[in-house]
Amino acid sequence: MFQSRIVVTLRKSILDPQGKAVEQGIHSLGFLKVEDVRIGKFIELRVATDKRDEAERITKEACQKLLANPVMEDFSYTLEQVKG
Repeated sequence: MFQSRIVVTLRKSILDPQGKAVEQGIHSLGFLKVEDVRIGKFIELRVATDKRDEAERITKEACQKLLANPVMEDFSYTLEQVKG
């Protein structure tokens, strides 16, 4: 069994209003050195296979077809083998 840890973020060319709101909030708390806040999604999947290449294929396809919007978002992932 594998655990996929997926990070989905808006592409740099896409305006992130939620990130800007958080950045303003952080500044209002006095953390003035924080710059360019971006908000994303973190998703964990458990993939019931012992084959790393199959777990990678399933993870990638899930990201491409459902978890990330290919027009606006990028994704990255890591795989870790875990005991079932």
